[in-house]
Amino acid sequence: MAQGYGIDPVILREYDIRGLVETQLTPDTVYHIGLGLGTILQERGCRSIAVGYDGRISSPALEEAMVSGLSGSGMAVLRVGRGPSPMLYFASHHLDTDAAAMVTGSHNPPEYNGIKLVQQGRSFWGADIQELGQRVREGTYQIDQNGEISTHQVFDAYVNRLVSDFSGGTPLKVAWDPGNGAAGEVIQALTARLPGEHLLINETIDGTFPNHHPDPTVEENLEQLKALVLDQSCDMGIAFDGDGDRIGVVDSKARVLWGDQILILLAREVLRELPGATIIADVKTSRAFFDEIKRMGGDPVMWKTGHSLIKNKMYETGAPLAGEMSAHIFIKHRYYGFDDASYAAVRLLSILTSEGESLADMRDQLPDLINTPELRFPCAEDRKAAVVEEVHARLAMDDTATVHTIDGVRVETEDGWWLLRASNTQDVLVARCESDTEQGLARLKQALNTQLQASGLEAL
Repeated sequence: MAQGYGIDPVILREYDIRGLVETQLTPDTVYHIGLGLGTILQERGCRSIAVGYDGRISSPALEEAMVSGLSGSGMAVLRVGRGPSPMLYFASHHLDTDAAAMVTGSHNPPEYNGIKLVQQGRSFWGADIQELGQRVREGTYQIDQNGEISTHQVFDAYVNRLVSDFSGGTPLKVAWDPGNGAAGEVIQALTARLPGEHLLINETIDGTFPNHHPDPTVEENLEQLKALVLDQSCDMGIAFDGDGDRIGVVDSKARVLWGDQILILLAREVLRELPGATIIADVKTSRAFFDEIKRMGGDPVMWKTGHSLIKNKMYETGAPLAGEMSAHIFIKHRYYGFDDASYAAVRLLSILTSEGESLADMRDQLPDLINTPELRFPCAEDRKAAVVEEVHARLAMDDTATVHTIDGVRVETEDGWWLLRASNTQDVLVARCESDTEQGLARLKQALNTQLQASGLEAL
């Protein structure tokens, strides 16, 4: 047993490892994480791991440290270089490795970085990450085992795989914004091989993110893309987050299509080929999703928020398509089932070019409901779950509402629905409300306020 290493428990998140580079996630920390991870994986029968990294300034040094730790534990390490997280997931399939580790800060600010992990095609998360932290703290890992290290170029194979599923007719004029994130080079190569006219901005990978924050679910980060779409009369615009696993979409009128709306459009093609298939969405998803999937002959399933949780539910149900409001889109239909924004873009473009309808027309056909953005209420870590339980207990005495407890409480009334759940990654409670009318939305917000105040929290 080696000497333990003092890892900051704050960086051990529910779905990944993430922290400040200067103080929490240093190369020394990542080296010890590599030792611990490699030891755990080998105890579980894994022998090889693919490793990649994003475009952040700190990522090359952290990748070096991760490779050193993993090989030091005895793992065979296959280095695939810089690119988006989905390229790393693809590499694990393409190279047939037992596991994958991606050095990425996702959509966090430049001073952060992190590590996303996959074991035998499944997410390494939750209890796995806590066990890893304990191994590092206690020093219960192998060291000086000298596993083999090799380098592999998968960029071309990945782009080829993306292009192979494109099928369509009428070429489109499309604006693209990788946000200076890790998907930039992939999008340049991809668009060079797609029909139509493609206008790219912020396609140069730059870990300082000089133009805007790389999170396409925040509408202000789409302003450049929206302006380009309108100025150049594009059919649509597509954006990506920092590591290319989440997608943003705007139509020709510069209206944003949110994660559940993108999922509805992608479900058209899937349900034509697989009638009655299960399509999964998280508890924050609009009622329109569930209604539309039923209308198209599918089986909509509501599940817990969190990309690892959604992936596990896909494996459990055999669903060919799933997604979240955060715009993680998981496509198992003709693909691998991981969240890949570039692949989702290819599939969406295929639908639009072949069906003869514009994205704006498709957007107009979707139910027009009124909803709040995601609302966040500060709440101490040790109070989050308790508040949700208190709300649930009070609602149990109300026979005028239907309460779903899949993830927090989702309360359905004649006015629509409201949601309150504990964040898995921050010390906040997350809420959302949706109705057919402004008056109904106001009543839902008041119901939410009443519950928050009854548990001693500030309301809207």
